Amino acid sequence: MTDESFQGDADRTGPGTPRQSGLLDMLSVGAVVLDSSGRIVFWSPQAEELFGYTAEEALGTYAARLLIQPEHLQSVLSLFIEVLETGRSWAGAYPIRHKDGHTRLMEFRNMRLLDGDGEVYALGIAADHTTVQRVETDLALCERLINQSPIGLALMDPDLCFLLVNPALERIDGIPAQEHIGRHLREMLTLPDMDTIESALRQVLATGSPVLDQYAVGRTSADPDQDHAWSLSFYRLEDPGGRVLGAATSVVDVTERHRAAAEADRARRRLALIAEASVRVGTTLEVEHTARELADIATPELADVVAVDVLDSVLACRRTSAPDNGPELFRALALKAAQPTVALRAADPPGDLATYEGDRLVTLCVHTGRPVLVRHVAPDDLKRIGRDPEATSLLARAGVHSYLAVPLIAHGEVLGALDLKRTDNPAPFDQDDVVLAGELAGRAAVAIDNARWYQSVRNTALTLQRSLLPDHPPHRTGLQLATRYQPAQATSEVGGDWYDVISLNGDKTALVVGDVMGNGIDAAATMGRLRTATCAYADLDLVPDAVLQHLDKITCGLEHYIVTCIYAVYDPHERRCRIANAGHMPPALARPGRAPVLLDLPTGAPLGVGGVAFETTTVDLNPGDLLVLYTDGLVETRHHPIDDRLDLLLGLLGETGRPLEGTCDLLLYGLRHPDDHDDVALLVARAQ
Repeated sequence: MTDESFQGDADRTGPGTPRQSGLLDMLSVGAVVLDSSGRIVFWSPQAEELFGYTAEEALGTYAARLLIQPEHLQSVLSLFIEVLETGRSWAGAYPIRHKDGHTRLMEFRNMRLLDGDGEVYALGIAADHTTVQRVETDLALCERLINQSPIGLALMDPDLCFLLVNPALERIDGIPAQEHIGRHLREMLTLPDMDTIESALRQVLATGSPVLDQYAVGRTSADPDQDHAWSLSFYRLEDPGGRVLGAATSVVDVTERHRAAAEADRARRRLALIAEASVRVGTTLEVEHTARELADIATPELADVVAVDVLDSVLACRRTSAPDNGPELFRALALKAAQPTVALRAADPPGDLATYEGDRLVTLCVHTGRPVLVRHVAPDDLKRIGRDPEATSLLARAGVHSYLAVPLIAHGEVLGALDLKRTDNPAPFDQDDVVLAGELAGRAAVAIDNARWYQSVRNTALTLQRSLLPDHPPHRTGLQLATRYQPAQATSEVGGDWYDVISLNGDKTALVVGDVMGNGIDAAATMGRLRTATCAYADLDLVPDAVLQHLDKITCGLEHYIVTCIYAVYDPHERRCRIANAGHMPPALARPGRAPVLLDLPTGAPLGVGGVAFETTTVDLNPGDLLVLYTDGLVETRHHPIDDRLDLLLGLLGETGRPLEGTCDLLLYGLRHPDDHDDVALLVARAQ
């Protein structure tokens, strides 16, 4: 081995030589080779940096004289001889004299070398002691940080294969660290958004810009039954020379934060649902409509299949005692599903009646007045949910896995039940769902209770009113007659509108249309009294204004009632019609070949004002002429001027040859709206 061979190896460089980088460069490790006499025969460039001497200055000199302080010379020679004679390596720190005269503590590793000729040499590897200590400290710190960190850490090569995994990541994904090493990221993780994660890592490797706090949710081998959430951050790793070594990944388990945020979001959505229910449920006084509103609001936020069933006895307003443990007769009011499902076929269609035995869960719900929750539905549970074996089979096919029934309670009375099933939503019902369903059911129950009592009173008033009106107008000499009574829609109560056709002596006919201002049973009863009185006074063959005068006196005796009325008497022999008006809408007259008009009558005051005279006006009524008497509910609305509505009425009467029944239908269809708030009484007479 020659000096030149050592020096040549140290200086050899070229285009194919790898770029120096990494830990050795950071340490600036120098190499020195001594022959058996202690002369320097190899001096690396790093040795020049460490000791200050150039190769020309060092080669051929005795190392001890060049580098060692006199007081340390003997101990160094002893170590040198021991290494050469025994072949045992020596490592440790030793003070070295630098060319500039100061002493530096160096970290050494010395060992014996033999060349092909059997010559003995001593190799010394040296590095600055302070630098070595710093690197050792950094490495120890990194090792402790990696191994003891609660954050999952992984190192991956540029192909995204694992190089290192710390214990925290082992605990997170449930896979031992050794099973990660050398395997690709996709082999170890099966998160739903793996494409996004891999794309982010490759972007980091390409650009060097880190990606911080990327959110991921999924399940791992460590906990395959529960969703977890992680915050992922990616960094590119480079050596001091800029070569890309791979990527580092940090994984922070943020499941609790994720669950808290999800629960907060769930609470916000529930509050929003309750707020929405306060606006959308109970907008009308119709039981069926309110039940549909409840089903709509509960689907799909609360359940996949929703049914609203009310006890039939409650709808009939006859349930007064506490329920027993026997069967119950339910009337289905509403049914809604988030998606098409055979579970709808297992439920009772709206309007149908169905008996459920005492052991059924919905029956148990109304008997106890408490929610019935089955978090995880078993086959035996389905038998207690379905009304019969066929329904049970359909529920099983639909995949019903969780069930909840909540009573509809208003003013302490159980009205029915809100029936909830989950099929597509994988989460079972929980206590929060019970609270939410109870809140929705409670609000809807009050609206249903108000609607059922309102409908009961309305039906009573309507029955009373219809019983007080004539069934069919009698056939009268010289007149064709058609009548209609149409009550107000569900948003209002029945009023006191009426019509009448009264036979008089001499083939004369009295035609009456009136309107008791007010609604409900009292208005209907008042209308009946006035109709009876009108028939009595008409039988006296009084002129119309006299009849109204007597009716005015009767009305003044009633409590706070104002009544408008048109009273007309037609004489077919004279072809004349005498009419008096008590504050009522003017009649319409349509003559063949002429434009329909409103009769210009003295309006008069409504009945019940008292002390106001009425006038009788005579109108010719020839064959083919059409006289239309009506109440204000036909033409008055809340959104249109009355003059426009009267013009529309006259426009509809332009075709005078239409059959009378068709004329009635045309007027009601053309002028009435489903939401109109008032009753209508309509009487159409055609002279013959």
